[in-house]
Amino acid sequence: MSTALRSNSDQIFEREAFTVRRNPCLVSLALLALGVFFAGARLHAQSFVLDLPRPSQHALLTQRIGVTDITISYHRPLTNGRKIWDGVVPYGQVWRAGANENTTIVFSDPVTIEGKPLDKGAYGLHMIPTADQWTIIFSKNSTSWGSFTYNQAEDALRIQVKPQAAELHEALTYDFDQLKPDSAVLTLRWEKLAIPFKVAVKVNDVVQQSLHNQLRGLAQYSWMGWDDAATYLLDNKLNLEEALSYEDKSIQNEERFDNLVTRSRVLRALGRKDEAATAQNKALEGATPLQVHLLGRQLQADSRQDEAFAIFRTNAKKNPTQWFVHSGMARIYSAQGDFDNAAKEMKVALAGAPDQQKSYVAGLVKRLEAKEDINK
Repeated sequence: MSTALRSNSDQIFEREAFTVRRNPCLVSLALLALGVFFAGARLHAQSFVLDLPRPSQHALLTQRIGVTDITISYHRPLTNGRKIWDGVVPYGQVWRAGANENTTIVFSDPVTIEGKPLDKGAYGLHMIPTADQWTIIFSKNSTSWGSFTYNQAEDALRIQVKPQAAELHEALTYDFDQLKPDSAVLTLRWEKLAIPFKVAVKVNDVVQQSLHNQLRGLAQYSWMGWDDAATYLLDNKLNLEEALSYEDKSIQNEERFDNLVTRSRVLRALGRKDEAATAQNKALEGATPLQVHLLGRQLQADSRQDEAFAIFRTNAKKNPTQWFVHSGMARIYSAQGDFDNAAKEMKVALAGAPDQQKSYVAGLVKRLEAKEDINK
């Protein structure tokens, strides 16, 4: 089939489909007519049986929000100089939001669409366009061909959004825009129009449930899985009692500097300062000089500057030949506004730093020479 004939057949198929779906009495006649049309070109048209190249190519797009995956599967028709809106895609009629089979969207966890809840699962994505408002439809039926057998009774959710003017897109495309830790805007773009809608996830709720599930698998047998879970809950100010329980299980698997420090941090967050100090001291008993330095950096991250500086000083006295203790001393001088001595200490650190650290340390030297506090 020639390119022109193929293009014409695509248009006929698209336009006939919109018409017959509105008038069930025409379905049989339309299918017969289409069958006759395609039969005449059968030897050279795209196959409905074999996997062969299609004019509207398939695309698959996945975006992760937190630990939730959102995957949209669609086909990408081209404008090819055609009138798209209220032309190839008639206003007021259900459209497959793509080409060929159903456009589908899969959510691995529950989400909200423009603030309305939608359960996890696979959905057929359909749209009803008009000049100034579009209806976005999430159908429980995700296995049909296009929108020809669309049934409103199968709707899981409908929302209304406003179309927006956009730069020309020859091929229909979907993009995830305005990415945030707990949301993104999924936008359809084709011709000179954009159709955006916001997808949001209750990330902390989903992650906590995910942690429960993951820690029933192989992760339960390592110290790291429990420690990572406790750290997530702690850093996000979630269930601290559960975080402590996780950390205790981590220590049961293998007591280490890392999980003792995390346990200390959780206990402090719970207001149990004496127990927190005991756990931290126990961590320091067998700590390497580098681990001591890293504890100081963690204390800084926790806004416990004075304690961090005390650890930096002790570490520098005990391990004066280690390059990173000079970095710790530089941070003390920097906080005091003594940038000359801070830069001097950091240059000593730079001289002894491993190659993979030199670029970072050199950047700190420049900041100190510019009289900038590197603790901020």
